Amino acid sequence: MAEVNLKSEELTFVREGEPLRGYASWPPKHDRMPAVVVVHDVHGLSDHYRDIARRLAREGFFAFVVDLYSREGAPRLRSLDEVQAWIQNLDDRRVLGDIEAAARFLRSRIEVKGSSIGILGFCLGGQYAFLAACLQKNYAACVSFYGMLRWREKTPNKVSHPLEVAEHLSCPFLGLYGEEDPLIPREDIKQLESVLKQAGKQFTVKVYRGAGHAFFNDTRPDAYRPEVARDAWRRCIDFFRQHLG
Repeated sequence: MAEVNLKSEELTFVREGEPLRGYASWPPKHDRMPAVVVVHDVHGLSDHYRDIARRLAREGFFAFVVDLYSREGAPRLRSLDEVQAWIQNLDDRRVLGDIEAAARFLRSRIEVKGSSIGILGFCLGGQYAFLAACLQKNYAACVSFYGMLRWREKTPNKVSHPLEVAEHLSCPFLGLYGEEDPLIPREDIKQLESVLKQAGKQFTVKVYRGAGHAFFNDTRPDAYRPEVARDAWRRCIDFFRQHLG
C-alpha cells in the first residue's frame, strides 16, 4: 500500500478529563480494521516511532503511538545514568493508565475493530507493553522489542518487575531480543520463558545473535542491525496478522 494513501495525524485523547496526545496512521479503508497501540522508548515520540506507525498502517493496521510525555514534554537524557534515573522515577500507574486510555480511545474509533487491538513496545515501551498485557485485559496480542524484564530496583513508583507478573499474561506474546543486549541478561529471558511455559501461556521468544539493544532503531547506526531488523519486523507483522486478523 503506497504511503501517499495513508492518513496520518496527531490526535488527542482523554484520560479522566485530561487531554493527552498521540500520533496515528491508518489506511483509508471503510471497514473496521485491527489496531495496534505503540509504546515508544524512554526518549519519547520521535520521528522513528511516527515511521513505525506508518509502516504498520501500510500493513493494514490502525496504529497509534501514545505520547507518554504529553504533559511535561520529552526529557533530554545524555547518559545511561540519566536514562536509568528517569526510568526509576517514572510512575508505572500513570504510564499504564495512559496506555489503557489509549486502548479505550482506539476502541471508540469507527475505523477500529475493538476486539482486535494489539500492543507493541520498544525498549522501555516494550517493558510497559508487556506489563500492560499482564495487568490489563485490553489486548489480543503483545509484541516487545528488547523490553527489559526487570527494573534496576524497586521503588514506590514501580508496580512490579515484569517477570513478577508474567504468569498473568492475558494474550499471546512475541518477545524479540538481542543476545548481546547488556540491559536484558540471558538469564532473565530464560526465566521469562520458564514462567510463561509453566503458566501455560502462548508465547514465542526470539533471541538474535550479533544484536544488542535497539537493533531495530535505524536512527542509531551504532545499534541498528538491518538483517535482524527485517526479520524481526516480519515476525512482528505475521504475529499481529495471526492474532488480530
